[in-house]
Amino acid sequence: MDIERIKTVGIGAAYNGGRVLRSFMGKIKAPDHKGAIDLVTEADLGSEKVIIESIHKAFPDHAILAEESGMSGENPESRWIIDPLDGTTNYTHQLGLFGVSIAFESAGKIIIGIVLNPVSGELFTAVQGQGARLNGRPIHVSETLLVSDSLLVTGFAYNFKEIFRDVMLRFANCQRASQGVRRLGSASLDLCFLACGRFDGYWEQNLKPWDTAAGYLIAREAGAYITDFTNRAYSIYGSEILATNGSIHEEMRRLLKEEA
Repeated sequence: MDIERIKTVGIGAAYNGGRVLRSFMGKIKAPDHKGAIDLVTEADLGSEKVIIESIHKAFPDHAILAEESGMSGENPESRWIIDPLDGTTNYTHQLGLFGVSIAFESAGKIIIGIVLNPVSGELFTAVQGQGARLNGRPIHVSETLLVSDSLLVTGFAYNFKEIFRDVMLRFANCQRASQGVRRLGSASLDLCFLACGRFDGYWEQNLKPWDTAAGYLIAREAGAYITDFTNRAYSIYGSEILATNGSIHEEMRRLLKEEA
């Protein structure tokens, strides 16, 4: 398996998707609703189309799991996991916090992660066992030792109204204990910002594989410790993620299970 070629194709696909997003930005009239607050636009669809075309031009036999078009192909050894626009609500409001997220999975393991913010030009990449990079420069999680000295980030699932009490209890616990909690609206960027030390901890629930596949590897390769809320091994197919710099992980885990 030519990892460098796969990475190069993935980065090219991300930039192709990013160009589509930039071309539509500010021109979206009325996004469609997959749910009450779950939007999809022609930009999502256009970005996904060019990303898949870019990948299949180089690797026609590879399988794809993409947010808008679902699963295609049956190659368990080579599968791409794609979110063509992570942060659609931000995008439709012309807020430049969104990303193109592309991961490559081989035999059930994420081995390449790519996240591009087309507005800032920040490209986060990771290859399993080779560390994480931001625009080619190595990155690492923070060295903050205590939640009281930490800046945290979280997100609310699209069905958060159904689990509102639990979500707000966790938010309140972490807000009280930390220097602050941010909610950016893009899970892939949350994980990448953790990876480069801008945040010290991140938690969320009810995400999909394409939301975290690339960011998970980038954060892990940057030194993050990632589990579910009960300290079990994290899976992109699971329902919870807690990612920290490692030093504050146990303290964060206690905050997420405490009653307010």
